[in-house]
Amino acid sequence: MPKLIKDGAIVSNEWQWLTNNDEDQATAVPEGKVIVPLAVWLDQKGSLSQRDDVGVWLENDQLPSELGDDVATLPLIAVNFPGFMDGRGFSIGRLLRDRYGFKGELRAYGNIIRDQLTFLSRCGFNAFDCREAFDLEASLASLSDFSESYQAAVDKPMPLFRRRA
Repeated sequence: MPKLIKDGAIVSNEWQWLTNNDEDQATAVPEGKVIVPLAVWLDQKGSLSQRDDVGVWLENDQLPSELGDDVATLPLIAVNFPGFMDGRGFSIGRLLRDRYGFKGELRAYGNIIRDQLTFLSRCGFNAFDCREAFDLEASLASLSDFSESYQAAVDKPMPLFRRRA
């Protein structure tokens, strides 16, 4: 079973991906823990919202507002990073945590690099599914590359000068 980093540990990936067959929303969603594209979720929301084992993935050009109130009921939301130089996924993560109050697993997947994990964590991501050959042990260690941060973020809502006061 493939592995990923979740909540500061290397764990087995229990979720399967429903491929995005050219936006074919009529795709049957299998039983078990499955992550579906936003288009499939929106098309089959009536039946899928009854399940507690369905997560949704957002592409980096899709807004969390498209999920609406469903954010509160989803156990997992994944955000695709098609290129490591595209930062839109960071903003999506921050919006999901701060504006929409998402409490579940927020997974970054795709073309992310080890140097980004700390910053993804600061934006609210707590799981990292790096689909390419990735040294998970070294990546896990990189989550503690910085001992302190100055700015407020999802992981530390108060800036350093307030925490010291």
